[in-house]
Amino acid sequence: MADKKSLLRRVAARAVGHSLAFVARFITAVRADWRGIEPVAKQRVYFANHVSNADMPMIWTVLPGYMRRQTRPVAAEDYWLQNKLRAFVGPEVFNCVLVDRRPEARTEDPMEKILEALDEGSSLIIFPEGNRNMTDDPLLPFRAGLYNMGKARPHVDLVPTWIANLNEIMPKGEVVPLPLICTVTFGSPIHVEEAETKDAFLKRAADSLIALSSPERSRD
Repeated sequence: MADKKSLLRRVAARAVGHSLAFVARFITAVRADWRGIEPVAKQRVYFANHVSNADMPMIWTVLPGYMRRQTRPVAAEDYWLQNKLRAFVGPEVFNCVLVDRRPEARTEDPMEKILEALDEGSSLIIFPEGNRNMTDDPLLPFRAGLYNMGKARPHVDLVPTWIANLNEIMPKGEVVPLPLICTVTFGSPIHVEEAETKDAFLKRAADSLIALSSPERSRD
């Protein structure tokens, strides 16, 4: 019986995933701009700007199915385990790597869970700002996690990923999405260079991400 329930949950999770991807494309007409890399099944960490709760689903949605299946968003445990619906969607539909954002309460190092997922062969989606950017600045200061990943697993490509128009599609306080096209732009991979300091790398990573925010014709 337990195996049957597990199978049904996996089938349901896949069906919900397809439905979410369809709805996201219908509402936002989200598209991918592979500006610096090709959509191939290679292990990567996609690091993105963060302005909306829809950021992670947008990146996940534009990945081809064969890439989506191996890509796990890193997400806040306290958010995704808040109720039964989120506890199904986060861990089972998106296959999130859930980390505890509360230093005073957690019992394990979040970086250990992240590195474990990388060692299992997963690609990851992360938001190095940590929180949603509600300011007029293009990015909030990056936290150290991206540097720690790049330092610990130097073979993994770190891919800047810029999400455009989501805050215009769903402005704060609005209920009905506005009909704008959302674009997810993937840039050229970066790595932590030998002897590069944390601050120098994080600035370079932020610069590589901001550089993608300027309009550029997508490749055919």
